[in-house]
Order: sequence, then C-alpha cells, then structure tokens
Amino acid sequence: MTNPLSADLETQDQKYRELLLEPLRSCATYMPAFGRDRDGVSLDAFRQLYGSDPLYHWVGLDSDFMYTAHKAAGGMTSVYRQLGTGCERFVRAVMKDQFGLSEEEINWSYTVERSDGSERTLTLDARLDFSHLDGNPKADNLRSWTHDVADKLSFSPAQIGTLAGSVFEIRQGYKSQDAKRQNADMQSAMRARNDSYVFVMSVVSSQISNTLRRRYQNSQMLVLVGNLSGDPLDDTFAFLEQVVGYSVREFFERNSAAIRGEVEVILRQLLSP
Repeated sequence: MTNPLSADLETQDQKYRELLLEPLRSCATYMPAFGRDRDGVSLDAFRQLYGSDPLYHWVGLDSDFMYTAHKAAGGMTSVYRQLGTGCERFVRAVMKDQFGLSEEEINWSYTVERSDGSERTLTLDARLDFSHLDGNPKADNLRSWTHDVADKLSFSPAQIGTLAGSVFEIRQGYKSQDAKRQNADMQSAMRARNDSYVFVMSVVSSQISNTLRRRYQNSQMLVLVGNLSGDPLDDTFAFLEQVVGYSVREFFERNSAAIRGEVEVILRQLLSP
C-alpha cells in the first residue's frame, strides 16, 4: 500500500501540474485557419469555404475528413508549442521555489538594437545568480556545478574565476532546424558570457538532434536533455534533482496518470471534426 502524499506535497504537485497543463488545454479548442480566419475556421465554415470552391468540391476536398486532417496537423504543432510553454513555466517555478528567488531575481534580459535604431528587449527563461543566494545551503553546490559546466565548455580560467551564475532557455524539445532561432540562441549565449554567465539550454525531453547539440556545445552553450543518464552536466532531470534539489522525475511518476488523462482528452478532441 502506498503512503498518502503530505498536504504540502499534494498542494505543490497541484501547482506544478497546473503550470504544465494550463497552456495545453488551449489546444482542445484549436481550429485550422485555412489561410483565412486568424481565430480558426469552424467545420460549418469549412464546408462552405471548400464546398463553394469548384475544384475542391469536384475532387472531394470538401470532405469532413479533410477538415479533421488539417485540425490534427495544426493541432499537433500547437500541442508541442504549448507543451514548451508549460515546461518553461514548470521548470522556472521549480528553480524559483527551490532557491527562494523573487521574480526580479530569476529574470534575465538584455536589449539589442534593431536595424532601424530602435531597441528590442530579449528575455531568457530563468537565471541563477550567485549574488542572490547568500546564506542559501544550495549555493556552494550550484557554484561547483556552474564551474564544472564552464570547464566542460572550455571557458578560460579567468572567465571561470569571474562567473556570476547561469542563465537558462527551457524547451520541451528542439527539433527545429530554424537558422534564425539558432542564431538568436547563440547571440544570447554570447551576451551571457559577456555578463559572466554560463548559457544553458535545458531540454526537458530527449528530442534534440545530436548535430545541433554538438554545434551549441562547440559554441560554449551547455545543452541538457531529459535522458535520465544521471549526469547533471548532461541530463535535465539530474541537474534539477542534484543541483536545484527537486526531483522532477518523481513528480512525473506521481502525476503521470492525471497528466496523461488530460492530454488524451485533448488529443481525442483534436482528432475529431
């Protein structure tokens, strides 16, 4: 017989489940746009749109199955995107709670100049700065890990000696080969180094190409993935458990049934007209 969860742990689990699932729930009402309606096209509107098109009607593309195919295809993209939002909010909250940080302390942003001379502010998902952890029993462990990261990424001894902490981009996976996104990450990593931070890409799943991971790490960016290797310089879950002090793996083991139940409902709705 399993022991019941403490009230505090159950409350915390509910908080983290909600951070993860709330963005995903928006996927249940997803409707494809068909290049027309920003808010999506309903099934009845699709029938009118495609049914009134001579070619599409003649070849049978005004079928409800076609609508469902578009809904499923666009909906899957939405699921991945919203899972990314949920993972970012969840992992950020874990870091913030475990280190007792304020919103201001966990935030990190910088400004860049656009081609027209105006400024744009870019914000990363989380920051762990040593100066915010005075007296925190986890500070020494975090500092040691950060120095190990910098050593792995071939930072110079002078750079390692002046490190202020680390900044994080948190993603559910990284399957995109978008050069613009990669260049933006590398720009953030360069700015982080200039501000004496290590840049960490924390991927919660194991979904990232080995080629992209090598490219990032050759550019002095640590990439963690959710592979359960147990190495905090390699594995997102190990980092969160051994350095941050919270077992995300155990959270998912406790809450998987509830989370999977909600996600199945969302997927079923996406696969219906």
